[in-house]
Amino acid sequence: MQTPEIPADEGQRLEDLRELRILDTSPEERFDRLTRIAKKLLDVPIALVSLVDENRQWFKSRVGLDACETPRDVSFCGHAILGNEIFVIEDTHLDLRFADNPLVTGPPHIRFYAGVPLRYMSGSKLGTLCVIDREARVLQPEDCRLLRDLGEMAESELNAVQLATVDELTKISNRRGFMSLAQNSLNLCARQRAPVALVYFDLNDFKPINDRFGHAEGDRALEAFAFLMRRTFRDSDVCARLGGDEFAVLLTNTRGRDAAEIVERFCEQVDFYNGKANRGYDLRFSEGIVSLYPEPDCSIDDLLEQADGQMYRQKTGESPIMRRANEA
Repeated sequence: MQTPEIPADEGQRLEDLRELRILDTSPEERFDRLTRIAKKLLDVPIALVSLVDENRQWFKSRVGLDACETPRDVSFCGHAILGNEIFVIEDTHLDLRFADNPLVTGPPHIRFYAGVPLRYMSGSKLGTLCVIDREARVLQPEDCRLLRDLGEMAESELNAVQLATVDELTKISNRRGFMSLAQNSLNLCARQRAPVALVYFDLNDFKPINDRFGHAEGDRALEAFAFLMRRTFRDSDVCARLGGDEFAVLLTNTRGRDAAEIVERFCEQVDFYNGKANRGYDLRFSEGIVSLYPEPDCSIDDLLEQADGQMYRQKTGESPIMRRANEA
C-alpha cells in the first residue's frame, strides 16, 4: 500500500481548512444534494464530499457509506488532492498502490475510485468530491465532465460557507458564523458536562482612531486585534468579530479562573503589540467574562447578553486587566 504524500502547501492548506470551520459540522442539504446527484447520474453506490484533515479524511456529505471519517494514511482522497485533475483508479486490484489497502480488502471494498480536487479561494485543495464503486469500471469522458461540474459546484458551496460566516476584514468568524459554531460547541459541552467561558471584548476609544487617523487605520487596528486573538486563543476556541469594534471568544472546557488567566495573557500580547507597533495610539479594551457548566438548553444568545452586561459594568470602573491595558 502506498501512503499519500504530503502536499507542498500543507501548512497553508490546513490553515485554510481550520479557517473554514466546517469539520465535524452537521450535514447540509447543499452538499448532500451534490452527492445524491453524483450517485444517481454516475450510477455508483457511494458518493462523498471529503475533506482531508491532518490525520484523517472527514466526510461533510456521504451517501452509501456509514463511516463519517477514515484515517488519512489509507485515504484515496489524500492522493487526489496532490494533483489538479480528476484522480481515477479504474481497478484497485490491479494497482499496486491500493491492492492491499484496508479500504479495498475490507469495507467498503473499493474497486473503483474517481475524485476531483476541491480548491479553496486561496488555491489550496481541501478535499474532493468523489465517487466509489465496488466493481471495476472505466470513467467515460461525459462522466469526467459531470464530475468536474459537480466539483465546481462543491467548491462554490465551500467558498460560500467562508463568505457567509467569516468577517471579510479580520478573517475570523462574523456574528452569523459565531452564533452557529458557538451554539454547537455549547451543545457538545453540555453533553460532556464540560465547562465553558465566554469573553466579550469592546475596544475602548476606537472612534477617535478613525477620526484622527482615518478609517483605513481603524481597519488596521481591527485586523491587529483579531490577529492577536488568533495568536493567543486555541484552535478549539471560537473567535469572532460581532460587529464594529466588538469581539467575542468562546473557550470550551475552560473554567472562569482559567479564562481570566488567558485574557491576562491576551492583554500582555496587546501590551507588546502597542509598544512595538508605535501607531500613535494604543489598542485598549474592556471585557466581560461569563463561565458555567452549560445545560442542554443553554443559549449562546443568553451568554452574549450576560457577558455584554459584564463588559459595560467594567466600563464604569476599571478591572485589573483594563488598568494594565491603559498603562501600556
